[in-house]
Amino acid sequence: MAEFEYGPVELYLVGFEGDRPDDGTLDAIRELVEGGEIRLIDLLVISRENDGSVLITDYDEVSDDYGFADIELAAVGLVAEEDAQEFAQGIPPGTSGALLAIELLWAKKLASKFAESGGIVLQTERIPAPVVNAVLAEAEEE
Repeated sequence: MAEFEYGPVELYLVGFEGDRPDDGTLDAIRELVEGGEIRLIDLLVISRENDGSVLITDYDEVSDDYGFADIELAAVGLVAEEDAQEFAQGIPPGTSGALLAIELLWAKKLASKFAESGGIVLQTERIPAPVVNAVLAEAEEE
């Protein structure tokens, strides 16, 4: 079997007030990692000050504070400084965001199976959950 070391990785920017994610967000991440549904590849906290300046904090500086001391990143450095700066543009001044690089473990298995059979994934595109739900709710109303 063509077993990949890593599957597809997605970048998620989760916004929040202040400079720290709320406990519910942190619990959700921890639950998905511990449940084996995702692997946390990298995590950065990006804060945009009211003057527009950006502060980027690495995972190792916040992991204990967030209750992630027992969660080791699978790989560090996948998210480059340029990526973080680009994502920072989507954060309103005076707020912050957690930029997570996560591996969807089911997708790793799927990609390995495709490769084993000679198939090559040429492209994927994710439709965000709010868009899917809005479109399908609208379709049901018709």
